[in-house]
Amino acid sequence: MSSMREAKDRSPVAPAGFDAFAIAAPGLAPLIAAECVALGITPRDVSPAGVSFNATAEQLFTVNLWSRLASRVLVRLAEFEARDFATLEKMSTRVPWHHVLSPGAAVRLRVTCRKSRLYHSDAVAERVARGITNSITGSQALGRAKDDEEDDDGNTQLIVVRFDHDRCTISADSSGALLHRRGWRQAIAKAPLRETLAAAMLAACDWNGEVPLVDPFCGSGTIGIEAALRVRRMAPGLGREFAMELWPGADAPMHEQVRATARAEQLPSAGGPIVMRDRDAGACKAAVANAERAGVLQDLVIEQGPLSDTSLESIGSGGLVLTNPPYGLRISDSADLRSLYARLGDVVRAGGRGWQLGMLVPDRALAAQTRLTFEAVLRTANGGLPVEVLVSRV
Repeated sequence: MSSMREAKDRSPVAPAGFDAFAIAAPGLAPLIAAECVALGITPRDVSPAGVSFNATAEQLFTVNLWSRLASRVLVRLAEFEARDFATLEKMSTRVPWHHVLSPGAAVRLRVTCRKSRLYHSDAVAERVARGITNSITGSQALGRAKDDEEDDDGNTQLIVVRFDHDRCTISADSSGALLHRRGWRQAIAKAPLRETLAAAMLAACDWNGEVPLVDPFCGSGTIGIEAALRVRRMAPGLGREFAMELWPGADAPMHEQVRATARAEQLPSAGGPIVMRDRDAGACKAAVANAERAGVLQDLVIEQGPLSDTSLESIGSGGLVLTNPPYGLRISDSADLRSLYARLGDVVRAGGRGWQLGMLVPDRALAAQTRLTFEAVLRTANGGLPVEVLVSRV
């Protein structure tokens, strides 16, 4: 056993290709597939859970660096059938752990079991952990990963184990911290919107910067900042690192070259106006701080003021109002909430026929208060709540 372990530990060369899977939030998989195509990668399969594709190390790094929409990018290490724990432990020892784990690596496991004889996730994690520690010198399995938010310290490798009808799939996370953590959002206002969801709203509305964008409920500025990053072609992952950079055989010069190419592709400015407004002074202060860290403060107009003072006519003859308005979590009085949506409709109509409203809402009844006609361009979830992105028809 020791000689086999030493042989595996000595292998510093990364594999020529990876079987990759970009995890998607509900409804986002088709948009992620389009991202892959734009990056020169042909998706192998698109499912509600995400997008699978074959990738070189450079392509895998590129997706992590450039995806505005994926939650994580996993790499499949092994797939096999196991109906008993002895088989699971034996097969786990044969997984090519040396592709993603160096001697002394710290690992956390996330396990799900569905319609399988091995249904006890803790026992499954224990056997897979033995496979790791028996294969990689000095490696440590630090326990179970409960959710995506807790394992982002950058020092542990997340291993994802999935049992489905007795088929075990073992994957390694190539991303590290969730990809929505761009590195610029430290100041957070109430009811923060995840960066990947803001980017999905922009993609679903097909906003490309040719017309003004206005967010009258900007909060900490996520929609406007993501809009500026998108139109300036700024890679969302430039300000962070990825788990795959710590893998054995990781090509640091290649990583730096991909980053350098991304920097060279940036545009100097966003061009058209991106206006962010909020009645809360603290929210506007947070938006300014986040925009400055993201490097797009000069591309944004950030104003404090109520919705009723928003003048679209003064911004342009047409454009997109794209926002995540309150829907019961920040305003408790339902009558006030209905009145707020009615005012939002008034503001958009006052801007003229060239203006459209796009918004994230859980309730069509609230959208109806605007007295505008909508179509759904995206169905997803926000904080576990089913929501839609609705866009008014011109």
